[in-house]
Amino acid sequence: MQVDLSQLIMGAKAGQLVSFPTDTVPALASLPDRAELIFVAKGRSLDKPLILMGAELEDLLPFVQGTAAELAVWRSVAAQYFPGALTLVLPASDRLPPQMNPLNPTSVGIRVPNHPLARKILAATSPLATTSVNRSGKPALTDPVAIHAQFPEILILPPSELADVPQGAGKPSTVAQWVDSGWQILRQGEVQFG
Repeated sequence: MQVDLSQLIMGAKAGQLVSFPTDTVPALASLPDRAELIFVAKGRSLDKPLILMGAELEDLLPFVQGTAAELAVWRSVAAQYFPGALTLVLPASDRLPPQMNPLNPTSVGIRVPNHPLARKILAATSPLATTSVNRSGKPALTDPVAIHAQFPEILILPPSELADVPQGAGKPSTVAQWVDSGWQILRQGEVQFG
């Protein structure tokens, strides 16, 4: 359903599914405690966790836990790569709704997109559960018309509001997981890391 920006933000805060552009591919997003809506809409397997996306690193830190030394490392990496197309998979705090990662709620992927509109939305909504917009196993949809056709129930911005908005790179984020005091690349994407 095409709506203006204020309606999209209000809908997201009310628990509806929304889609908006990012620096990689458009996001399908919900409140973290309504993340099951994303799994259902996409037909996504529960063993594929979602990404917690925020406007700033500080918005995401309450959802992770680590030692002071680990937090210092994570902040250093974030200072270098955020905002950007890098997702860091870190130990989750007890504030993370289990719906984000149903089979392993002890970890969470966090990301700050390098996209002004995405960050404006995320600043207004607080961090959202996100993934790409597509049926599970299919390529990510990048065109608002195609998104609207496949997911008519999702709130999206009309093409007129996206005319001057930067387009994403079309490749997913790189995903790096913190394991035993080091990084393991789970998915090589837009950013060269490690």
